[in-house]
Amino acid sequence: MKLRLHFVVDPMGWFCISVVLAIWLYNCFFIPKLVLLPHFYEGHIHWALVVSYYLASAFCMAALFRASTADPGRLPTDPHIPHSEREQWEMCSKCNMMRPKRSHHCSRCGHCVRRMDHHCPWINNCVGEDNHWLFLQLCFYTQVLSLFTLALDFCQYYYFQPLTTLDQEAFTARHELALIRVSAIMGLVMFGGMSSLFYTQLAGILTDTTTIEKMANFSNKIGGAGGGSKESWQRTLAEVFGTTWKVLWFIPLRSRQPLTFPHHFRTHV
Repeated sequence: MKLRLHFVVDPMGWFCISVVLAIWLYNCFFIPKLVLLPHFYEGHIHWALVVSYYLASAFCMAALFRASTADPGRLPTDPHIPHSEREQWEMCSKCNMMRPKRSHHCSRCGHCVRRMDHHCPWINNCVGEDNHWLFLQLCFYTQVLSLFTLALDFCQYYYFQPLTTLDQEAFTARHELALIRVSAIMGLVMFGGMSSLFYTQLAGILTDTTTIEKMANFSNKIGGAGGGSKESWQRTLAEVFGTTWKVLWFIPLRSRQPLTFPHHFRTHV
């Protein structure tokens, strides 16, 4: 799979991803400027803390960019159907194209996506077979960055020593009462929301059930799709991330190759 860009023309999606970018820019500009760098210059915190914050911010932004621009698994207009897999394909009632089972048609994007989980307006893209691993990374790094921001906001109020180069009354009136508190509120909202989303996504992957299939099974008890995975969690995640190297599961700037495991595959990847 090549690193090709995939854009969805959707004004609502553009608005949602702009909100996400605005929150990211707010916290990545004001927190270093008001808390992180001033305390570093006065020797209150170690340089490793500064580097860690910028690394978390960079990985979060890279995961957002990749998840929003990666092809989720869009089916071509004239797909090649292997003779041995023809029984596993079906006709889409909306676009009249053949598609493999567990694929779904996204009305917002206007095409079918392999193993589509859901359409996420916050990344302005579908979450499918080819970018589900990027969406999982985005949830994880957003949690890390939000928790990091909350910790810095807390330390600014209750732990860090006062900055000697600033007028504390003026700093409190101009920044602490507005900018830093807004950052803390956004951090709480983002961390809580992403933690819940990360858990549900991870649970769906480990049970081999997409969000669409969960909704369908909830409203109408049907079988044959998803229903739980008997594979080990290591093999399941390796298939999603496209590699058995666990360290690469955390790297967004790479390509994903579908894995085909032999029958004698061991549980310890």
